[in-house]
Amino acid sequence: MILRPSDVEEAVSLLGEGARARAGNTGAASALAAGADVVDLTGVAGLRGVRPGPEGSVQVGAATTVAELAQAPGLARSHPALVRTAAALATPEVRESATVGGNLLQRNRCAYLRDPAFSCLQDGGRGCPARSGDHPRGVVVDSGGCVEPHPSSLAVALLAQEATVEVASPGGRRSVDAGELYASGEGAGDHVLGPDEVVVSVHLPGPAAGERVGHLRAAARSRAEWPLVEAVVRLGVSGGVVGHARVAVGAVARVPLRLPQVEQALVGARPGQALDERAERALEGVRSWCAPLPQTGYKVALLGATVRGALEEALADPGR
Repeated sequence: MILRPSDVEEAVSLLGEGARARAGNTGAASALAAGADVVDLTGVAGLRGVRPGPEGSVQVGAATTVAELAQAPGLARSHPALVRTAAALATPEVRESATVGGNLLQRNRCAYLRDPAFSCLQDGGRGCPARSGDHPRGVVVDSGGCVEPHPSSLAVALLAQEATVEVASPGGRRSVDAGELYASGEGAGDHVLGPDEVVVSVHLPGPAAGERVGHLRAAARSRAEWPLVEAVVRLGVSGGVVGHARVAVGAVARVPLRLPQVEQALVGARPGQALDERAERALEGVRSWCAPLPQTGYKVALLGATVRGALEEALADPGR
């Protein structure tokens, strides 16, 4: 049965009774096939829309579609890293139905998880069959446990944007940093929210002074493919030098990651110039930080090249 609550609190209550949430229809068929009621969040008041706030901040409702995010008036100027990431995600058809909250909380794409013949850590079993089986798209930064990267592209951009996420639960509402939606290690799931919790909105702080951005994703095909590696870069430039840098990567670990060593090396860099020696050393450090699986060694070089490409794009960006 499909249930249509009128507000967030009613939705949380229904989820607490064992129903499952949906927003852009992805995953709804499997839930109904399993006999679970589905809570349709698309009609819940206040969950949709892109709303400007003070000091250049923006609030994005969780039921806002990825297409709406990519096309929101003014957002391409104030938060271009997020818009570029959203516009490159999947296909136009998927972007029209997929939502911000759904993208952040989606299940990973592991074939073993989705095959009922197998049991794994993600469905309450023991061990990870992909670790000793087929894992060419797996992690290159291995934290133990599941080896399938989190598939959310928006999570990478929000990590670089230093965004916070508003979550509703039976105990009320709370705000968490975007990176805190995810946890790695033995037994960690695709996100940390409980079955009776709902993402309400995402809050984006105002842009950095002189912001310049870069976004690059490497995929097996140019369209309709989850990335093999993704990188988002934000630089704040003042007085002709970088004073603030954020670099986030996805599809290489169980969770999206920041690269603080690269961020620190970028401070003092000059846009329009080639990467200096400090940045080059930091990129080499990223490669040495990797611990690839038997079938993911190729991602080490791909990660370095993708981050480099996003950095060069950001340094060449004329800014806003």
